[in-house]
Amino acid sequence: MVRAFILVKTAAGTAEQLLGEARAAIGVEEAHIVAGQYDLVVEAERDSIYEIMESVASGIRDLDGVTDTRSYICLE
Repeated sequence: MVRAFILVKTAAGTAEQLLGEARAAIGVEEAHIVAGQYDLVVEAERDSIYEIMESVASGIRDLDGVTDTRSYICLE
């Protein structure tokens, strides 16, 4: 299994709605609203890096209100 953390920047006032939508995305294990440069931290797990990136592209990045994402793949 491949695990990744995805940082999500949202449009003003959309973080709470997007939190629920991110939690429903395929492969998402956990998601939290955080303070800082990004608004959400999403933890995802899939069988391959390709599946992680597909989940981010179709399940998170394309959500209305998402303005930026950064993905970090766990090496250990």
